[in-house]
Amino acid sequence: MAPKIKNFRQLDVWKLGKEITIDIYKVSKRFPKEELFGLVAQMQRAAVPIPSNVAEGFNRLHNKEFRQYLFIALGSCAELETQLEISCELGFLKEAPAKELLGKLDYESRMLRSLIKKLNVSTQS
Repeated sequence: MAPKIKNFRQLDVWKLGKEITIDIYKVSKRFPKEELFGLVAQMQRAAVPIPSNVAEGFNRLHNKEFRQYLFIALGSCAELETQLEISCELGFLKEAPAKELLGKLDYESRMLRSLIKKLNVSTQS
C-alpha cells in the first residue's frame, strides 16, 4: 500500500502544475509588450490557478470539495491550452516551446482526470 499523502506538495499533479506556471511566466516574458495586459495576463491568470486549486482543494479535507477544485484546475488547463495555441498562431511563441508546454498540459489534464475518478470511487464506497 502506498504511503498516505499528508501535504499537497507531495502530489505530482501539484508539482507539474507549478512547473507549468513557472514555464508560462518565462515564455510570456518574450511576448510583445503590447500583449502585457492581453494574452500574457490571460495566460498567467489561467496558469496560476492550476496548482493553486489543487493545493486549496487538498486542504479542504473532503473528497467532494477536493474534486470540485480539481475540476476548476482542469478548466484552467483547457483555457491555457487554447491561449498557447493562439500565441503560437500569432507568432508570439515558437513551435518547440509550445509543443513542450502543450504536452505538459495534456499530461496535467490526464492526471487531474485520473485523480477525479479516484475520488469519485472513494466517495461512492
